[in-house]
Amino acid sequence: MDMCYSEEDDEFRARARAWLQTHVPSSPRPPRGRAAADFDRAWQRKLYEHGWAGIAWPKEYGGRGLSSLQQVIWYEELARAHAPHHVNTTYVGLMHAGPTLIARGTDEQKAYHLPRILSGEALWCQGFSEPNAGSDLASLTTHGVVDGTDVVVTGVKTWTTDAQHADFQELLVRTDPGSQRHRGLTWLICDMRSPGIEVRPITTMMLDARVNTVFYDEVRIPRANVVGEIGDGWSTALATLGFERGLGFIGDQLELYERVQRVIELAKRVRFDDGRSAIDHDDIAERLASIKADTMAIRAMTLTSIAETDRSGVPGPKGSLMKLMVTATHKALSELVGDILGWEFLEFDGDRAAHPWTYDFLWSWVYTIAGGTSEIQREITADRLLGLPRAR
Repeated sequence: MDMCYSEEDDEFRARARAWLQTHVPSSPRPPRGRAAADFDRAWQRKLYEHGWAGIAWPKEYGGRGLSSLQQVIWYEELARAHAPHHVNTTYVGLMHAGPTLIARGTDEQKAYHLPRILSGEALWCQGFSEPNAGSDLASLTTHGVVDGTDVVVTGVKTWTTDAQHADFQELLVRTDPGSQRHRGLTWLICDMRSPGIEVRPITTMMLDARVNTVFYDEVRIPRANVVGEIGDGWSTALATLGFERGLGFIGDQLELYERVQRVIELAKRVRFDDGRSAIDHDDIAERLASIKADTMAIRAMTLTSIAETDRSGVPGPKGSLMKLMVTATHKALSELVGDILGWEFLEFDGDRAAHPWTYDFLWSWVYTIAGGTSEIQREITADRLLGLPRAR
């Protein structure tokens, strides 16, 4: 992939920067609840109406079909403009449900769902993890019984982000009762308004209730909502997880560099008891330099991953290595901010806009679990990238 910016790339950056300067919301995103979901829908709708939705999606499915480098430029400009954070209620639909449908869905599924995802009309959530099948997803027990033209689902999913606001869900169930592990699973499009679904919010340490437990009591889902083949859902799920751990984290990867720049400015302003600014202390300066170097390495890895995805059409296992590095760097940066701010850092009332550094610190712990735990990412890296023997 040519990493030199062309005149066309520079013009695209200028257009993106000018549009964002004019259209980024002046008021902060509400911290939680339906108001936050409505804010996200409105922002996505604005992107859609002005031709900025689906930057990475092919043109035939309503996206911009931009080059890999232009995708990077867009995410860099989003971070620079402090645009609404992409990890919101539109994330699942845009970053892995939509791409999964593009890669594995039927023409009918694509025609119905993709425009609604891009416009913000339909929000999605993910129904993969269960109370006893989180990191070990292949041990899931939520089951689906094929009954004529329907699949009847019964079971429980948990840690389902934004389920209370979602219109649809990417749902992984076991449809072969005698199967074990990766065999006999099916990937379904579940209408979250279907009879038999109950959503119970879970309050987290960030004082919100974005994650939920979802109960399914003989929920009837049309067989036409199967993505891929019945019993071959693990293959489809791997594509979903590839998008989630690869392309789904591009914004996070590139935003880290911008965040480091803000921490550098913070370290220049904050003064310790000895009268010197935080950045004048060798330990702080050295840690900042190391973290900045890591963000530059992450950017290079991001570009490499995008180029490989361009060739293959589906992100590969390197996404796990990138996700692991982003998680570690995010956490190290948040801990450094805590050392700079001291006791002030512990003040948090659930309002992200009022306490952004504390929120980022708490979110850095979520990163170690969301999208697959760091332990799972190390296992995938060892197994699929390094070819090491599997753990017993």
